[in-house]
Amino acid sequence: MKLEFTIMGMVIAALAVSLVVAFIFTPVAKALAQKVGAMDVPKDNRRMHHHPIPRMGGLAIFFGFLLSTLIFVPLDTQLRGMLLGSVIIVVLGIFDDIYSLHAGFKFVVQIVAALVAVLSGNVIQIISNPNIFSSNPYWDLGTLAMPVTVIWIVAITNAVNLIDGLDGLAVGVSAISSMTLMVIALVVSEPVVAILMAALVGGCLGFMPYNLNPAKIFMGDTGSTFLGFVLGVVSIQGLFKLYTIISFVVPFIMLGLPIFDTCFAFIRRIAHGQSPMHADRSHVHHRLIDMGFSQKQAVAVLYIISAILGLSAVVLTTSGPLKAMLVLLALCAAGSVAAHIFMGNNHLNGEKKHTETTRQSPEDSENEGEKS
Repeated sequence: MKLEFTIMGMVIAALAVSLVVAFIFTPVAKALAQKVGAMDVPKDNRRMHHHPIPRMGGLAIFFGFLLSTLIFVPLDTQLRGMLLGSVIIVVLGIFDDIYSLHAGFKFVVQIVAALVAVLSGNVIQIISNPNIFSSNPYWDLGTLAMPVTVIWIVAITNAVNLIDGLDGLAVGVSAISSMTLMVIALVVSEPVVAILMAALVGGCLGFMPYNLNPAKIFMGDTGSTFLGFVLGVVSIQGLFKLYTIISFVVPFIMLGLPIFDTCFAFIRRIAHGQSPMHADRSHVHHRLIDMGFSQKQAVAVLYIISAILGLSAVVLTTSGPLKAMLVLLALCAAGSVAAHIFMGNNHLNGEKKHTETTRQSPEDSENEGEKS
């Protein structure tokens, strides 16, 4: 019992230190971003703001997390690898926020950062078999361990980055996911993972007051890719190594919103003959705005979805197989309904645009041609 109180005390302290550092350092990051020209200029319809806003606020989250981690977590090889990979990601994000680097170059550097973490021991060696009827309850990835782990880390890094489209969205969803993993880590007695996630939650909460609508500063790629990278790496130690049948799906549920949005975006772009990295305005948050939600309402809806997914992940970890299967079935049913509404709205939007186009008179077309 005394040990449990000690761990809880360290978790709370790690969260508090990170929160205070991030809160104090965010105005400094804002001034620095303005000085070096790291400004987000609304140059297309994907942006929801109407005037230049400083980005690179992720530096505050990073420093809060780093300081808290160095104080409360003993450094081992795995942690050193994760922190070194994080530094690479943050440096890449700083240059991207200032100069808008090419997507291909960023992807290569992200792979390098993931390899640094993987070569330091952050590897998915064994995962539970999702086939509950199989005689073998576990999959030993063997030679596939390293490439699978790199793919997972890079995928989550970009998934969090892609949902960073509304004020406070990515930082809030990351805070909810981090809190979910923190609770799971406490339940399954993984104190190091719990403290790391507490530090990440604190950094997010310290930055959030400046980032909520109307945002005074954006986290930029510096913050969104850093959050995704840490979540991707820490989830390896906190979830994939749990040798239970349900542990295979817990990481995907915990990070369900960014994973779903990224997968849907890639499928949609490939279906339209575009590059998967092509930017567009069809992410889930854009669709909520197009449905008539305000920014605050859309973010609140996505917070609630993330919280439900996080709670479901905790239930899956702490409950027996029967309850776990019931939760999974309920999630599948809810996902099917959401997908039906999502696709239905997409179809209606397409029909609306088509109707508006066909109703346009020849005179209007001629006038538009003269204006162009």
